[in-house]
Amino acid sequence: MASEAIGQVYLIPSFLDENNLDTIPPYIILAIKECQVFFVENERSARRYLKQLWKEMVIDDYEWYTIHKAEEDLKLQFKKHLQRGATIGIISEAGCPGVADPGQILVDVAHKTGAVVKPLSGPSSILLALMASGMNGQQFQFNGYLPIDNGERVQAINEMELESFRKKSTQIFIETPYRNNQVVETLLKVCKPNTLLCIAADLTGTNESIKTRSIEEWRKNIPDIHKKPAIFLLYATGFIV
Repeated sequence: MASEAIGQVYLIPSFLDENNLDTIPPYIILAIKECQVFFVENERSARRYLKQLWKEMVIDDYEWYTIHKAEEDLKLQFKKHLQRGATIGIISEAGCPGVADPGQILVDVAHKTGAVVKPLSGPSSILLALMASGMNGQQFQFNGYLPIDNGERVQAINEMELESFRKKSTQIFIETPYRNNQVVETLLKVCKPNTLLCIAADLTGTNESIKTRSIEEWRKNIPDIHKKPAIFLLYATGFIV
């Protein structure tokens, strides 16, 4: 009988570009209306986002928690709300909760508590970039952020390129926007000339740019993507191991 009281969790997607709410399906509002509690990456932007979707929403009628790498006390609060039967919404800063996002730790707690987890459709920069890259969508790997240290970054890129060649897999990674140009510079120095690189920047925005070129081609026309949100994809077409 106790399990019947366990709440449920909605994984609520957010926009990638704040000027384009058309990427958010209308049924998201129905899920928001069911929630009593929100665990969010950034409370201020999450409140503004939900108010944009549902203008009549009374923000202060809900309980709000900010996800800071999901410390133990935060996970405890999350579990308590589930155990009392609450419906909880998890909101990432951009894209889909739980994907390259600290919300995944709370989702783990939800499963261990016996709660129903409902992922909702919305824009994912990782999948949008993969779809538009022309690279292998049957075999791919997301690598998160590259190391900050230059030597470690070079090693990571070499390993990704080799892994791509061995498994014919697309290697996907991201970087903090203000380090984008440094990463591009390193990629163009380190990678083989015929390796393909896709740079997908400002996805869903008015300045969206998705281009797949060989490293050799990129070297002739180096892009400036400083401070632009971007996804990088590598595909090695062949080299001597």
